[in-house]
Amino acid sequence: MTQVGLVGGGKIGEMICDLLIGSGDYSVTLIDASQAQLDKLPDSDRLTKLCLDVTDTQALSAALDGHFAVLSACPFYLTRKIARAAVAAEVHYLDLTEDMKSTELVRELADNATTAFIPQCGLAPGFISIVAHSMCEDFDELDTVRLRVGALPMYPTNSLTYNLTWSTDGVINEYCEPCESIMDGERVIVPALTQREEFSLDGIKYETFNTSGGLGSLAETLAGKVNNLSYQTIRYPGHREIMKTLLQDLRLSERRELLKDILEYAVPATYQDVVFIFVTVSGKKDGRLLQDTYANKIYGHKVGGVERAAIQITTASAICTMLDLLHEGLVPTRGCVRQEQVRLEDFLANRFGQIYVPDTSRQQPPNQ
Repeated sequence: MTQVGLVGGGKIGEMICDLLIGSGDYSVTLIDASQAQLDKLPDSDRLTKLCLDVTDTQALSAALDGHFAVLSACPFYLTRKIARAAVAAEVHYLDLTEDMKSTELVRELADNATTAFIPQCGLAPGFISIVAHSMCEDFDELDTVRLRVGALPMYPTNSLTYNLTWSTDGVINEYCEPCESIMDGERVIVPALTQREEFSLDGIKYETFNTSGGLGSLAETLAGKVNNLSYQTIRYPGHREIMKTLLQDLRLSERRELLKDILEYAVPATYQDVVFIFVTVSGKKDGRLLQDTYANKIYGHKVGGVERAAIQITTASAICTMLDLLHEGLVPTRGCVRQEQVRLEDFLANRFGQIYVPDTSRQQPPNQ
C-alpha cells in the first residue's frame, strides 16, 4: 500500500480521493484547513483526515513525512506553500495549477530537489499538452498547433451560459492573467479574453478565446519548431462579452474575491456537463501540407455510484494517472517533469487514464 498526501478536499480533491482509495493500491492522508470539509467525505480504513493550516509549511512538511508523494488540489495561490513543504519532506510533488507564476516557482524548486516535481497535471494544462506533443511528433515540419478545451453545462439557463464545475479562483485567474502563444515563430504574451473565434459542432455554436495557463510548458518545448501555437477556452457565444464587462469595464479583475463571492452566490454548480477537447496540428509530412485533428467529448456520469461532473472526472483522472506513471517509473523520478515528456500511449493505457480513450458510449449525453 502506497501512502500519499492529498491537500485539498474540495470537488476535485474528493474525486481524487475516491479514485486512489478505490484502486486498492493507495492509502491517502487528506489534508484540509476545514474540518467541515473533511467531515463531508466518507470514512475509510485507507483514509486519514487531517485538519491543518496548509500555509504552515513546517507543519505540512511534518505531516507529509514518510509519504511517497503529495498531490495538490488547492487553489493556485497555495501552490508555493505546498511545493516548499514537499521539498522539505523529500516527497514527490504533483499539482493541477494553471498559474504561470506558481509553476515557475515549482520548476525552480525542482532544480535542487531529490524527488520529481510534476506541475499542471490536469486536463488543461495537462492532458492536452500530452496529446498535442504526441501529434506533433508525427510531422516532419510543424506549421500551426491549436489547442481548444472547454467544460460546459449541457443545459445552460443563465445569461453567462455557464455553471460552476471547476475552481472559481482558477476560472477567474485564467480570465485575468496573460497568455503565452507563438505567433509567426516568436513566443509572445497576449491578453486573456482576446482573439475570439467561433465554430459549430453538431449544429451548436461555440466561441473560443485566449485564457491563461492552458499551454503549460508547451510553448517552451515547441519554440523554434512551430510557426503558430495557441490555447483557447471553449464557451457558448456571449459568455466572453459578459466576463469582459465584469472584469475590465467594472474592474472586478482588481477585486477578485468580490467577483468570486458574486459568482458562487449567483451561479449554480452542475454535474450535467461535457468536456470538449480539440487539438489540430498542421505541417508537412513527406513534403505535403497536412492537418491532423484530435476531438473528444466526455460527459459527466456516475463513478462508483456517485454523480460526478465531467471536469471532476477528467481532472482527477489525469493527476491520478501521473501518480501511477511516476510510481511505475514511466516518468522521470527526479527534477521537474513536463507533461509533454509523458508518452500518450502510456497515459491512455493507464487504469485512470482510460477515461480519455474515445468511446462511442461517452460521445452522447448519458440518459437523464
